[in-house]
Amino acid sequence: AMGKAAKGGKKLPSAPLAEKKKAKKNPLFEKAPRNFRLGGDIQPKRDLTRFVKWPKYVRLQRMKRVMLMRLKVPPAINQFNNAIDKNQAGKVLALCKKYMPETKAAKKARLMEMAQQKKDGQEVKTKKPQTVKYGLNHVTTLIENK
Repeated sequence: AMGKAAKGGKKLPSAPLAEKKKAKKNPLFEKAPRNFRLGGDIQPKRDLTRFVKWPKYVRLQRMKRVMLMRLKVPPAINQFNNAIDKNQAGKVLALCKKYMPETKAAKKARLMEMAQQKKDGQEVKTKKPQTVKYGLNHVTTLIENK
């Protein structure tokens, strides 16, 4: 029943903007089709960026982006890719200050005290303070020897 009603229904009015008048072409200025064969017209400029030999640093940074997208970086390494916020940095620095390496003067005083205790024949009571270890090679060897 629906099919018959749709066929005999009213026609929709045509779009008002569709009936634009075409500008009449002047036969004196007719555009000839271009011929790109040998000895013919110059080829149109194409986008050749894909075929450019890019500088090494550009290639490297693009390859790095692709690799980071495709590989899952282990959390132990990935933690160094984002910076710490100011509040947390303050806490970390306060903790590091507590375990700061001793100064030359403090070390000299400690060693002198140890030598004095040894000389007097007492038990040596002063011991080396615990400090934060730093430096890539130093930390690596400490982990390997652990």
